Amino acid sequence: MLRDLFRIKPLVLAHQETSLRRSLGAFDLILLGIGAIIGAGVFVITGIAAATKGGPAITISYVVAGIASLFAALAYAELASSIGGCGSAYAYAYAGFGEFIAWLIGWNLILEYAMSVATVAIGWSGYVNNLLQTLNIHIPDALQKNPFEGGVINFLAFGIVILLSILLSIGTKQSARFNACIVFIKLATVAMFIIVASQHVNPANWSNFAPFGWTGIMQGAALVFFAYIGFDALSTAAEETVNPQRNLPIGIIGSLIICTFIYIIVSALLTGIVPYDTLNVQSPVSDALLRLGFPIAAGIIAAGAIAGLTTVMLVMYYGFTRVCFAISRDGLLPKFFSNINHRTHTPISLIMLSGIVIALIACFTPIDRVAELVNIGTLTAFAFVCGGIVILRWTKPEMHRPFKTPWSPVLPILGVLTCLYLMLNLPSITWWRFVIWTIIGIIIYFTYSRQKSLLNIKNNSQPK
Repeated sequence: MLRDLFRIKPLVLAHQETSLRRSLGAFDLILLGIGAIIGAGVFVITGIAAATKGGPAITISYVVAGIASLFAALAYAELASSIGGCGSAYAYAYAGFGEFIAWLIGWNLILEYAMSVATVAIGWSGYVNNLLQTLNIHIPDALQKNPFEGGVINFLAFGIVILLSILLSIGTKQSARFNACIVFIKLATVAMFIIVASQHVNPANWSNFAPFGWTGIMQGAALVFFAYIGFDALSTAAEETVNPQRNLPIGIIGSLIICTFIYIIVSALLTGIVPYDTLNVQSPVSDALLRLGFPIAAGIIAAGAIAGLTTVMLVMYYGFTRVCFAISRDGLLPKFFSNINHRTHTPISLIMLSGIVIALIACFTPIDRVAELVNIGTLTAFAFVCGGIVILRWTKPEMHRPFKTPWSPVLPILGVLTCLYLMLNLPSITWWRFVIWTIIGIIIYFTYSRQKSLLNIKNNSQPK
């Protein structure tokens, strides 16, 4: 039984009968990556992390989180170009660690992506509500707050998730074009902040550079890691990418490097123009510009934040559906989730059903509760991906690798250790909820997934 539990899936993962249309190039992937990474990190997390964790040293936190993400990105690039498939870390774990570990990774990726979309949807609704208020349009509290905050339903959060589900159902290329347009708006917004803020830096704001010490910097790194979780969604696009062996590494590494530089610059300027302890607000970037006396620029930043958060939701939602699609195609989830619409070449049933579930979470749940589990699931997946490089270099040395992680196994091992270290800096309540979710996944695996697995059915049908 133990041997069956860790049965390895063959490295050829493409299934022609449910294959997705290849339509994404390297430029599409870089824009998708920027769309997923630049968003909540710049417009929300930076201020909160600076005020409560790192102070002006939040720039170092971003460097640490960026290094951890780079280790994982190099591993993702190698596995995405070598193995492919639309399942991201789930598919790689299936090839490197076996079915049971792959299921646990996939189960936690489902949690990561779903909670990410719900979290950003709640933040998005707050920005939109603030923008409407500046236009003297007021939404009743009953329709803009969840029951835990004294309202009835967060209607805006519900609506944006449903709208994105419709967009994703239309087709991947159309979604990528929509994402590209908003990414350019978002980058222009960030550029405006950099231009304005760079002229009003007060070095005195950096005098108490690390008020919470090294512990605060590391806790800040664990918190701002949320800002980087989008790039792994690119690896879920392997089956919809033209020449994935070349374009996936370019998209993953390119978007991560670009976004890391943006985060470092923005966090340094943000803590340089106002005291760090004033940044624990819902919209720290626009709030800082208001303090400087730039209301028009602050309004434009708020509009850009709405655009930025929209693309984050789009790409994370895309990654969620593709992970579920891959797991279902392997038989570990019901076949319903891998049905492809012949006209749009997208899993419409999966997209619409999951959209309703995520929308309900977003409209009835407080943002802090849905955000807590995102980072630990991501760090777990990243650690397994980095470990997968080491294992596959040993077990499959003959495998064709169009892109190879440099200095292996040193960098992959450093990636595992860095992810584990950041996990240790997360709150204990996050660990408890993570354990409960994992136990639920184990129960589902042994009561359903293990028996329905296509690999299990194939092995049982072979002559003994």
